[in-house]
Amino acid sequence: MLRQRTGSARGAGARGTFRLAAAAVLVASLTACGVATGSGGDAAKISGIPLAAEVTAIEDPRSYQGELSLQLVDDPVAPITTDPVPQLPAVVTDNQGTEVEVADVSRILPLDIYGTLSRIVYELGLGDNVIGRDVSSSFPEIADRPLVTTDGHQLNAEAILALNPSVIITDTSLGPWDVVLQLRDAGVPVVVVDSHRSPENVEALTEAVGAALGLPDQGRELGERTRAQIVEAEESIATITPDSETRQLRTVFLYARGSAGVYYMFGEDSGADALITAAGGYDVSSEVGWKGAKPANDEGLIAAQPDVIIMMNKGLESVGGVDGLLEKFPAMEQTPAGANRRVISMNDDLLLSFGTRTPAVLNALAVALYAPDAL
Repeated sequence: MLRQRTGSARGAGARGTFRLAAAAVLVASLTACGVATGSGGDAAKISGIPLAAEVTAIEDPRSYQGELSLQLVDDPVAPITTDPVPQLPAVVTDNQGTEVEVADVSRILPLDIYGTLSRIVYELGLGDNVIGRDVSSSFPEIADRPLVTTDGHQLNAEAILALNPSVIITDTSLGPWDVVLQLRDAGVPVVVVDSHRSPENVEALTEAVGAALGLPDQGRELGERTRAQIVEAEESIATITPDSETRQLRTVFLYARGSAGVYYMFGEDSGADALITAAGGYDVSSEVGWKGAKPANDEGLIAAQPDVIIMMNKGLESVGGVDGLLEKFPAMEQTPAGANRRVISMNDDLLLSFGTRTPAVLNALAVALYAPDAL
């Protein structure tokens, strides 16, 4: 359904220290916000994963052995309004300082490497106006839109212009940049938003998209709703997370595309560091001084001594699973993560998306880290 598990824990399970009354409040709050589901006596879930506040943390998370492959289910788009009336023309100064006037939002093309922007447009209630998609936008409501990225994340100017977009919302995560300039030269309004992703800037990003599409109030409301859900998810996560950093699991984010020979460790200011911290892990990059994305190597992995490695599902598959990963980096067996085959992978299009699905991603990682027996 949503995960494959080949692990076990050494030691009896024990519930982390938290008050059941507080957990009940969190469940009710998350359900009210629309991110938890469940009926009858079933435990509340977010995208198919049990809510952190309702699961039992294992006694010794560092002793858990085996990989976990999480496949979060697709939560339906929940528009902030079903009949938005954009205030046009909308004149905005984008993230690059360019003043852009948007007079028509009937043919919107949202594009970024994470698939975040398209989801935001749908949540603003303008999904029917979206005319195409990037490869990371794969939720059911957008799946029938034509793909305008080729070779992974490369923009295709001809494919984009053929769709006759009235506005493009993008960032600097896709290229080549000359394509974006070509689209502007062709007279298409292009609004460039912040490419940085973290739980902290989800609200600002959502507001920027709303303002560009003539829906500033709806953008603000959606941003506030998403931020509130993230805070509630973090409060739920805190019920199973060790208070002390020394007891939190040392975690590394590894990006891999085995067929292309690409292996990167994501560090500070990459978004992965914020993801790990918000999910209750200890981000090793802050300790060893990794900045951004750096090529992975045996020396770096040994220095980090991770308890857990986080990857994207397709990335792990591309290297031949955990066996292939250990073959590529033999020294990984000298780390707790390698010795225990402790790898957690998740949907490629969700893991670093940092948008309306962020509460679900954080919850899933926290449960996989500290309550894997609940999966």
